[in-house]
Amino acid sequence: MDHNLYLYNTLSRTKEKFEPIHPNLVGMYVCGPTVYSDVHLGNCRTFVSFDLIFRYLRHLGYKVRYVRNITDAGHLEGDRDEGDDKFAKKAKLEQLEPMEIVQKYTIGFHDVLRLFNTLPPSIEPTATGHISEQIEMIEQIIENGYAYERNGTVYFDVEKYVETYDYTILTNRKLEDMLNNTRELSGQDEKKGRLDFALWIKAKPETIMRWPAPWSVGFPGWHIECSAMSRKYLGDQFDIHGGGMDLAATHHTNEIAQSEACNHTSPAKYWMHTNMLTVNGARMSKSAGNGFLPGELFTGNHPLLNRGYSPMAVRFFMLQAHYRSTLDFSNEALDAADKGYKRLMTAISLLDKLKVSKGADSFNLAEIRRKCYAAMDDDFNSPVLIAELFEIVRIINSIYDGKAKVTAEGLEGLQVFMKEFVEDILGLRNDQTSASDDIDDVMNLVIKLRNEAKANKDFVTSDRIRDELNSIGIQLKDSKEGTLWNKI
Repeated sequence: MDHNLYLYNTLSRTKEKFEPIHPNLVGMYVCGPTVYSDVHLGNCRTFVSFDLIFRYLRHLGYKVRYVRNITDAGHLEGDRDEGDDKFAKKAKLEQLEPMEIVQKYTIGFHDVLRLFNTLPPSIEPTATGHISEQIEMIEQIIENGYAYERNGTVYFDVEKYVETYDYTILTNRKLEDMLNNTRELSGQDEKKGRLDFALWIKAKPETIMRWPAPWSVGFPGWHIECSAMSRKYLGDQFDIHGGGMDLAATHHTNEIAQSEACNHTSPAKYWMHTNMLTVNGARMSKSAGNGFLPGELFTGNHPLLNRGYSPMAVRFFMLQAHYRSTLDFSNEALDAADKGYKRLMTAISLLDKLKVSKGADSFNLAEIRRKCYAAMDDDFNSPVLIAELFEIVRIINSIYDGKAKVTAEGLEGLQVFMKEFVEDILGLRNDQTSASDDIDDVMNLVIKLRNEAKANKDFVTSDRIRDELNSIGIQLKDSKEGTLWNKI
């Protein structure tokens, strides 16, 4: 690989040159959804971001094994092993079996990601499909002295762990501060220490999702599943572990602890985290009443939205912000992204209509290509890449208007370039195409009527036709060869 790809490593808090553990092979694990409800936009932002990373690594020629899990058991309402099981609670509300809840929302998750045009991961393991691997890992952690059993529940011993390892290495927080932010142990608490967390939880009599284990009939804790499944499919140590930044302080911190306690090595070389979402500057959350689901964003059926936006326009909007930056949703920002996305798609649609010339191209595609790779090699900087792509949009429009020239070879280069960077890397596709097979005939008729109005010097009518079409997203362009149209 001749690219100098640098990525930001949360572990070191610096950008590091990407050097995979095994040449030309990349192992990447991303924490997937807990499928007890509809996937939210924060999840979608994370998965779109790692889809970009997956696509670019493959574009560079790496063979990537991308593992993204489905959490379908063991996730309690509280991150510190308190509260009800999320699946059981939702199943009771909807009067369904827990695995019906899992099936319903897993299908919904896949449907939404399909609309966002994300590539499926190489492997998508489930927590319930890997109970034996989790039990095996817990047994090894106990044998190594970093876990203990209390009345059928197994806890990770953080105090024992910190004698050898740094529990705060990922977040750089002080252990004293973490202790101060947790509640004091009551006399009824089985844990030795306040930071200890459950690896295996003894089932209550009413618990439906339960499995036999050496300690009790119960279910695994939330954190152990990712450690067990990443180990199974990527090995004790792999290249990239990703997820939302909200997972770093607890879930990912505990993953590192479990893996080191079991395998005596940190699981991932590079840790990558996406930033949070805001709405009009305020953090998006259900409690604040400013959250909306992907479906509501697509239809516009939400009090905070003026209208709906296509999935590709939303993907474009997400990619306009760097994955480590806060992404702020507003009607104005979405409108601007929608216009930008349509400009990009319009330019691509014009490629087949450009007239080639002899001589030399009026642009330096090799230099633009170099800048685009430089953007992506700088921690997958999609906003800078998109800015460079609009230089290509300007060039295409200039050629179409007869103000710049392109050779046959240059046109082929432009077509290949746009496919690689827009379709293959950014994962954008044109969803503006009309579903009607008769649209060309209709437009030819409209253009004919406009031309007749112009010939009769009825410029009021001809201008009105042009302006009305423009208001519904159809642009007319007059040229020596006649009038052409395209969606904008």
